Amino acid sequence: MSHRPPRRRWPRRAGIVIALVGLGLIGYGAWQYWGTTWVSRAEQDRIVEELERSWAALPSEPPRSTVVEPGTPGGDKDVDGRAHEDGDEVAVQASGTTAEAILRIPAFGSSYAMPILEGTTSEALAVGVGHFSDSARPGEVGNYALAGHRVTHGEPFRDLPDLQAGDQVVIDTARWRYTYVLDTAGDGLEVAFTETWVLDAVPRNPRGGPQPSQAPGQRLITLTTCAELFHTDERLVAFGHLVDRSPRG
Repeated sequence: MSHRPPRRRWPRRAGIVIALVGLGLIGYGAWQYWGTTWVSRAEQDRIVEELERSWAALPSEPPRSTVVEPGTPGGDKDVDGRAHEDGDEVAVQASGTTAEAILRIPAFGSSYAMPILEGTTSEALAVGVGHFSDSARPGEVGNYALAGHRVTHGEPFRDLPDLQAGDQVVIDTARWRYTYVLDTAGDGLEVAFTETWVLDAVPRNPRGGPQPSQAPGQRLITLTTCAELFHTDERLVAFGHLVDRSPRG
């Protein structure tokens, strides 16, 4: 009586395991690039709505109108010499930090509104645009520096490379609207993530390439994001300057 050799089942089992691992990796990738964006956009909308609701509840005390004179020395003061303050700041708690401002970029559409969170931790960048804490505040003399993702987590700066010199960048706070105009295109400068000169109060390009005005007393803005849609150590950088400060409303 002949005996059939036992069937080897390990190749089949190994194939199943490999298939499951592959599906898991695909699922993880899909979550990273689509799921996190869906979740983050819902949180971004919530923060923006909460900020706007809190601002609307502030006493209607019209602030002083201010004419911004870029390049005029004198520190962080209005043209009448008085201290420049936002006043009645309203902070919304989110991801272990706070949001006090909203970023609007008209070139991205009228519905584009991103919360600006304090700090650039991964938690902060997961729900909005991050403000480099050591940089200037909105409208101040110096460099107001922001960072945001190009993909995942709401993709706030996905279309940054499409921005052109002359495009507006608007920052809304509780009392004021600050309007900046870009001096460089969104894809005009690419640097390694280790090049921190772009965050200086007056960024000076060591290679003589794109940089903002070097005049004293400038109120600057810097936008940074990844140079590629996938992981990279390179960053795109765009510079701009303040052209208007007006009561928000």
